[in-house]
Amino acid sequence: MAVLDQLTSQEAMDLENKYGAHNYHPLPVVLSRGEGVYVWDVEGKKYYDFLSAYSAVNQGHCHPKIVEAMVNQAQTLTLTSRAFYNDMLGKFEKFATETFNYDKLLPMNTGAEAVETALKLCRKWAYEVKGIDENEAEIIVCENNFHGRTTTIISFSNDPVARKNFGPYTKGFIKIEYDNLQALEEALAGNKNVAGFLVEPIQGEAGVYVPTEGYLTKAKALCEKYNVLFIADEVQTGIARTGKMLAIDHENIKADILILGKALSGGAYPVSAVLANDSIMHVIKPGNHGSTFGGNPVAAAVGMAALQVIKDEKLAENAQVLGELFRAELNKYIANSSIVNAVRGKGLLNAILINDAEDSETAWNICLALRDNGLLAKPTHGNIIRFAPPLVMTKEQLLDCVAIIVKTLKQFEA
Repeated sequence: MAVLDQLTSQEAMDLENKYGAHNYHPLPVVLSRGEGVYVWDVEGKKYYDFLSAYSAVNQGHCHPKIVEAMVNQAQTLTLTSRAFYNDMLGKFEKFATETFNYDKLLPMNTGAEAVETALKLCRKWAYEVKGIDENEAEIIVCENNFHGRTTTIISFSNDPVARKNFGPYTKGFIKIEYDNLQALEEALAGNKNVAGFLVEPIQGEAGVYVPTEGYLTKAKALCEKYNVLFIADEVQTGIARTGKMLAIDHENIKADILILGKALSGGAYPVSAVLANDSIMHVIKPGNHGSTFGGNPVAAAVGMAALQVIKDEKLAENAQVLGELFRAELNKYIANSSIVNAVRGKGLLNAILINDAEDSETAWNICLALRDNGLLAKPTHGNIIRFAPPLVMTKEQLLDCVAIIVKTLKQFEA
């Protein structure tokens, strides 16, 4: 088979199954093209993308301004490593820090790398600024979190699939219940070794759990009271997904350390970043942390273009309006449904809870039927289906998608 031969869907899936590690369980559809809110499979069938590569493609597939920035830079200079300066990184750092109102940015490539960076930054600050004894720092995390799958991150996961048989695990983490301020204060009080609180403003992978209004504000206040860094993982919720530029913007709070990824590139290139003010970021010195590709010129150009598209096209505002419409329309159906218990979310990060056991195949089968009806989504945690379309979606397209979802769900009503 020649490299450029056109494959059928089955041939493409067979190749992955034979030559690739089986670390994912993809929906059986093979995509070959994307534009805006749509993707096409190798046979030419058109679908609405209702996952957006886990919210990486907020700006839509192959956004021309982002692609243009990537191509132009790729034809000029792709990589210098950080052994030398390049003429794009400083521009990106200035653009992003001014966008999010921070003093400094530390560039990386992936969301998991950015989380690891934030953990290292928090620990170094703990030892050199807060005065915690070396190797004694602890970071509070929440149950049912998802921050990535590196060995350190899975050490504080309670997902057995991500965690089992990958030990020994990294120490230094305290797990508490999400959306529980009492548990947070109990973990903070009387423990001088707590350095930070790492939290998702909305727990996406766990099933789009939106915390009680005011939870994040009060959690931030508790962190300030106990001189602990509030670390917001906005890899999935950031960059306009929830109807604001950041999900924490809904409560008008500012994280001490902000973690970004995914849509920071519009899905065109791996770009992530950690942002903090000088009082925290100054602890990082040459040799402490880095990446050969982190902050490369292509990433910088793509990152600037991706953020500019969000601003120019008012995608946060669009996500807010369409998200309210989506939940309102689905609630009309859910009121008389036996198959769906609820819809929840913020902006265009939403999920429906299927009325079946978590280990059932109902949600998976619904997603297969959605695929057949022209819309792509995936279950998360068994009986929950996450819906996160590109933010460039129009009202007409959204209503068309609601019609597809309702039509499909009716096939599964008792």
